[in-house]
Amino acid sequence: MSKRDNYLNRKNRVRGKVFGNEERPRLSVFRSNTRITAQIIDDIKGKTLVFAGDKDIKGGKTKTEKAALIGEALAKKALVKKVKKVVFDKGGYKYHGRVKALADGARKGGLDF
Repeated sequence: MSKRDNYLNRKNRVRGKVFGNEERPRLSVFRSNTRITAQIIDDIKGKTLVFAGDKDIKGGKTKTEKAALIGEALAKKALVKKVKKVVFDKGGYKYHGRVKALADGARKGGLDF
């Protein structure tokens, strides 16, 4: 199996188990080689409630530091929209590095998952 196949298998396995609703929306992470973004989604309505990406932050030298700041910015925006509890959807990414830093930043910002 290729890396892409492994990624798709992990993604399908995670998405089969994780579902966001009005009480606990889904925090979805997208990671590319240069950027990382996150959004909080209500899957029942099919709407994005909160979004955070590179343009929402200033500072951070490494990609991991930027991911942590994005997590904090996302949590700050979510608390304004009165979203405190979420379900974490790491997609097909391993819970390591930038994905873990984003999750820790979101927890530090006040989200519960």
